[in-house]
Formats: sequence, C-alpha cells, structure tokens
Amino acid sequence: MATEKTLQHAMQGLTRAEASARLKHDGYNALPGSDKRQFGRIVLDVLREPMLLMLVAAGGIYLLLGDINDALMLLGFVCLVLGMTLFQEYRTEKVLESLRNLTSPRALVVREGAATRIAGREVVFGDLLILNEGDIIPADAIVIECSNLSADESLLSGESAPVDKRACLHEQFHAHTLSPQPPGDNDYTHIYSGTLVVQGRGKAIVYATGSRSEIGKIGKSLKALETENTPLQKEINRLIRWMAMIGAIFCLLLTILYAVNHSSWLQGLLAGITLAMSILPEEYTVVLIFFMAMGAWRISRHHVLARRINTVETLGSATVLCVDKTGTLTQNHMQIQLLGTADSMLEVTDLQNGLPEKYHELLEFAVLSSDTDAFDPMEKAIHALASNFLKDTEHIHQDWIKVHEYALSPQQLALSRVWKAREREEFVVASKGAPEAIADLCHLHADATARLEQQVRLMAERGLRVLGVARALYRGPQWPDIQHDFEFSFVGLIGLADPLRPTVKQAIAECMTAGIRTVMITGDYTATASAIARQIGLPNSETVITGAELDRMDEETLRKRIRECNIFARIVPQQKLRLVNALKDNAEIVAMTGDGVNDAPALKAAHIGIAMGDRGTDVAREAASLVLLHDDFSSIVQAVKLGRIIFDNMRKAMSYIFAVHIPIAGLAMMPAISGWPVLLFPIHIVFLEMIINPACSIVFENEPAESGIMHRPPRNPKEPLFGRKMILASLMQGSLLFLACLAVVYFSFLQGASENTARTLAFATIVTGNLALILVNRSWHESMLATLKRHNIALWAVILGAGIFLGLAIWLPLFHTLFHFTIVTASQLVLCITAGLASVLWIELLKGK
Repeated sequence: MATEKTLQHAMQGLTRAEASARLKHDGYNALPGSDKRQFGRIVLDVLREPMLLMLVAAGGIYLLLGDINDALMLLGFVCLVLGMTLFQEYRTEKVLESLRNLTSPRALVVREGAATRIAGREVVFGDLLILNEGDIIPADAIVIECSNLSADESLLSGESAPVDKRACLHEQFHAHTLSPQPPGDNDYTHIYSGTLVVQGRGKAIVYATGSRSEIGKIGKSLKALETENTPLQKEINRLIRWMAMIGAIFCLLLTILYAVNHSSWLQGLLAGITLAMSILPEEYTVVLIFFMAMGAWRISRHHVLARRINTVETLGSATVLCVDKTGTLTQNHMQIQLLGTADSMLEVTDLQNGLPEKYHELLEFAVLSSDTDAFDPMEKAIHALASNFLKDTEHIHQDWIKVHEYALSPQQLALSRVWKAREREEFVVASKGAPEAIADLCHLHADATARLEQQVRLMAERGLRVLGVARALYRGPQWPDIQHDFEFSFVGLIGLADPLRPTVKQAIAECMTAGIRTVMITGDYTATASAIARQIGLPNSETVITGAELDRMDEETLRKRIRECNIFARIVPQQKLRLVNALKDNAEIVAMTGDGVNDAPALKAAHIGIAMGDRGTDVAREAASLVLLHDDFSSIVQAVKLGRIIFDNMRKAMSYIFAVHIPIAGLAMMPAISGWPVLLFPIHIVFLEMIINPACSIVFENEPAESGIMHRPPRNPKEPLFGRKMILASLMQGSLLFLACLAVVYFSFLQGASENTARTLAFATIVTGNLALILVNRSWHESMLATLKRHNIALWAVILGAGIFLGLAIWLPLFHTLFHFTIVTASQLVLCITAGLASVLWIELLKGK
C-alpha cells in the first residue's frame, strides 16, 4: 500500500519548490564538457590577434630606441585594446550561451499536477516525464506507464534496432528507482538520456541527470560540431588572407625603403609595422561573429531561436516560405462547430438545450478514439465538448481499460483504440481519422460514400477540419494485424474550426510585397485548404495539389506545377521532402516548417528548416536551423525581415571598414614615397581602431531597418558581400578622404608648418572624415539628414567619444607628447573639418540614383 501511495504521489509530479531545490543541489542536467569558451581561452585567442602582436612589437621597438613614453603609451593601449576586445568577446559569448540554453532539447514534465514544457537542462531527479514519438529523452528514467513505446538506443548500445519498453510493476518501483540499470542488461523498463522515442508514448520518472546519467558517465557529446564555413565566412577569410599578404609585402618594402632613405632600420621597421596595422582589416572577423550572434539574439526576441547562428545570413534571401496550416497560420486551438450523422448535421454553436440524443454516440466514440490525457488540439476539443454535454451519462466510460491501439500511418489515415468494458465480454473498437479513410474502413457502398463526400465538402467549404468516426465490436484471442480486419460501422462526422491567427493576413501581404511566396502545406481536405487560403489572401486559392496527385507526378511535372501552385492538401510528412527538392530545383531559397519525426528530412533539406517549438518533436528541432517558440507565421516573417536588416547593416559595416583603411594606409606609406616625415605612428592607428571597432560592430549593428526593406525582392544568395559596386564605392570614398588628407598636409607644409603641426592636421582630417563616413554609410538610399532622425544611441556615443578625445589630443600638452602633436589654430582646425567632411559628403548627391 505504501508503494501504491508513493507511485500515486510521483504521478502528480514535483512541486516547483522541490524542483528548484533539486536543481540547486544537483546542478543543471547538462553533459560534462561544454562548447562555451572559458575566459582564459578567450584571453589567449585575443593575444594571438595580429593587430595586438604588432602593437607589442612596436612597443618593443620604442623601448630599443629609448623612447620610454611612446613605449609605455603603446603597451598601455595594448591593455586597453585587450580589455575592449575581451569585453566584446565576453558579450558575444554570453549571447551565444543564452542561445545555447534556449535551444537545448525541451522536455514535457508534470509539475504540481500540470504538464509543463521546460528546457531539458532543467529536468531534475524525480521529475515525471511525458514522452511522445520523436522526443529525445532528456535524462535516465524508469517507465511507469506506456503504450507501444520503443526507443532508439544506438547512441549507447551500438545496436540499430529500436528497443521495446514496458512499464515497471508497482511493487518494483522503489527498487528500480534506487538501482539504475545500465543499457544492455535486458531490463526494458529503463530509458536513457540522449536516446530517441521512435514509437508510442509513455510516462517515466527521472532517476539520473547530467553527469550521473549513462551518457554522462562515458562523457559523450550528442551534437557533432559543425566546422564547415558558410560562403560568407569563406569570402571574408579569402579577403583577410589577401589583405594580410599585401600588408606583409608592403611592410617589408616600406621597411627597406625607409631604412635606405633614412639610414635607420628600427625606424623603418616601425614605419612598416604601422603600414601593416593600417592595411590589415582585422575588424571583418569581429563584424561577422558579432553580427551573427547579435542577429540571433534579436531574432530570439521575436520568439524565433536560431540553433545555427549562420542561418541569419540566409534569412534575407528566402524566396519561398512553406508552412503548415494548423498552429502556424491558425491558433492551434480547435473548437467543434458541426456534428454530422448519415442523414443530418448539427451546428454545435447553436445548442441551447443540450446535445440531441442522436449525436451522443458520435461524441462517445470520438472520445473513445482519443487519448485520455489529450495534447492534440482536436482531441482536446472533443473532450471539452463531451465534458459539457455527456457528463454524468452512460456515454462516458472512465472505468473502461484501453488494451490495444492502431496508430495513424501514411497508408491508413485513421487510428483505432480497443477498449475492454468490465460488464461486456466483447471488446469495443473506436476509430477516427480522415473521412475517406473511415469510409474505407467501413466498406461503405457507393450511395453512402457519395452522401458522405457531399457532407464533407459542405463542411470543408466552411474551412472546417473534418474527422470521420467509426465503431466496431471484436471477439478473438489475437488482435488483427491491421484495422481493416475489424467490422467497422460508420458513426458520423466532426467538423472542427481552428481560428486564424490575427496577424497572418497582414504577414502574408507583407511577404507578397517582399517578393516571397507563401506555400501552405496541410493534411486537411482540399476544400478546407482552399477556404483557409481565401481567408488569408493567398493567391490562386482554387489551385490545389493533393498528396495523391503528387504521388502520380514525375519530378519534371512537379517542378512545373509547383511554380504556380501555393496550396498542397492531404499531404503526409514524407511528401514534404519532394516539395522542398522541387522548389530547390526551381532555384528557390526555401524555408520549411515542420514538427514531426517524419518532417526531419525536409527540414534538413530546406535552406532554412523551421521547427515548431510548442508542438514540435525534438527530432524536428535537431534537424532545423530555426525554432519557432510560439508557432506563429508572423514570427517567421519578422525573422526574414530581421535577416534582411542584419545583412544590410553588415554590408554597410564592411563597406565602411574597406573605405576607412585606405586613407590610413595611404598616410602610413607617404614617408617612403614623398620623403615627408612619418605622419602616423602605431599609437595613431590604435586610436583610429578605437573608433573603427565600435563603429563597424555596435553602431552599424544597431541601425534600424531601411525604409522599404520589405518592398524589394529577396537578394540573390550567390551575390557576393563584396560586389563590384560596393568595392568601387568604398574605393572612391577612401581615396577621396586620402586625397583630402594629402591636400591638408601639403598645404600646411607650403605654409611652413612643422612636422608635428602637419601630423596634427592630418590626424584631425582623417578623424573627421572617419566620422563622416559612418554617417553617410548608415544608409545608401536615405540622406544623412534623414538618418539623423533615426534612433541609434551607439552612434552618438562613438561620435561624442571621438570628438572629446580628439579635442584633448589637440589642446592638452600631455597628449602632445604622447601623440607628437602641437596646438593648431582655429582656422587650421576648420580647414581639417571642412576637408574631412567635403571628401565624404559628395556621396549624398548620388543617393537614390
């Protein structure tokens, strides 16, 4: 009796207080080892950066030259740059860590008597797990209730065949819970962390989490690390390699030229290092990582989790969104609106005086063919209506025992459950499913089938999801192999409505404006799919391809038909892969939603696989690139919009980096070319990098969307980030700023200015031009005055900080020594500001052309 009470208590699940205490005591349900980079690793990676190494080398040369002030200043900047880089790396890593936590496998547990979905890492000892087909088991547990449950344990055992599971006997409950059983010992009541439920459903109580689980003990990792770079990463890496080679060559040439002309190898090496620092675009890698991580974080705020942050790069080029109807376009909250028998139909919403007796049997067998603890929205609706109208009647059978069931399959779109009543010798069989499948099970004659089809069409034209219900009695020692072997009788039809999400119609219109097709894929009846398509404004709502038609098409026919058809009805999950491949063959960039185990191949094949967070299986989430937390279509559209914003802003940042390095490199080369004194030292490059780094990452990443970003077609994914137009524009911007700096320096020398004065003016000009480059590159379509109205606090922080620092460097004697500057007149400063702005603001004349 004590065991029974203990088991009954366990079936209620833990309280939140118990779960919190156990989580605090045992720690998170995470495997040993993590892909999180530790602080020491980040420090080592930063110290290996070429820019930092060159700063250290320059500081060492100053020490050899006896210039202690410059050496200490540079080494101080090394610490400052190290601190800034570590902060940015730490921030990026924190974003990635939060995304890893959010995208960990989910678990359905019972807490305080209610089913609750939590992150798998929050599962604790004693939790009651609810398991369904397609779930990845989050912890080692003992099965206490199951139906046709089997698991793939090949991860642990190496055996590919699924292992059938059975429930632990009540009297064994304590012993099994306290004595975990390793896999392979012929105990079929245990399930193990990381293994996959391939069939059935069940409930289990957790006895080991994290490192205490079997997979934790042997230290295996479930996820293979993805090491292949995206096309964008490869493009940037190629550019950095080329720039590094060019920098090294010019560094060597400048060192030799300077040493020959000025008879000083150390000064020549210093000039060479300065040039190399000015050429090396080390910001590109920072921008890519930062934009991808922050993009994934921004998308997560719209209830979309990027399991692979590189997907952010692909989002902006999506041309087709393939979506499920139920739960994505609709609210996934079903309500029964119509009940139909062989000769009548009843509007449920009009009921005033209870449910007529002739419909009791229909509702009774709909309940018997549904899960007792229903999670499916349609089954919830059936139970809700039954509790309203059949409560306390003979049609509710809480004392009946379910003894067998037949699952839904692609070959038979119906499921059946077999019940044993204590007062009856025969078994009662209840079945529900697609009307045509139920008609097939009942072997209806032609006239009855025609009447049924007419009823289904009338219900479907109203946008209702239609289910057929049948019943049978059975006596026999063994269960039939298939449902067809029962003698079914037709009971009736149920019409369910799933209201559209209020944001869907506007989101569909936004997709059309943005040149993105929306393709609806549903298992519903053709008329239902057309009705929903009309309601949401989907084009060609009368053109529908069914699953049966799809099976009869060859690949060439499908590729032609799919160009115009936006609605696919009566589709089973296995057919989604054909649809994805056909769209890809038509050069479409495909985003595909899915929630089931069988959806995984299609999700994997799509350019952007999107798994359902609320109702999706762990297998679907593992195969997908994105996870929708709220299963809302408008979230997908927002993610696409954010993808376009992120790519736009990344391109602006890359263009700015390319442009700003040209005048810096040009001024660093001038001493060898013209015989002028050195205009830029490493300390000046560091200061400029302190403007460039936050500008190219934080400022541009914070830029809001360009007007009309969703009124243009998707970008071509084959289009390179550094296109010809972008390179030419950046070259022109950087070259004209370089010429402006040369003009100011040349004019100052004509006026008899000293070396320090010319250096001060050149530096002021390049800083002014740098800030102007940031302002004009915020938008390539809107004027700079228009963009000033857009909120971007990071922009003003960078401009204000740069302005204050430049002012201090020009007017404070302490900085004169450190930067080799001198005081300049107001007219000279106005000349620098005018030259810097004029060299860049010409771009405003070309915007919009």
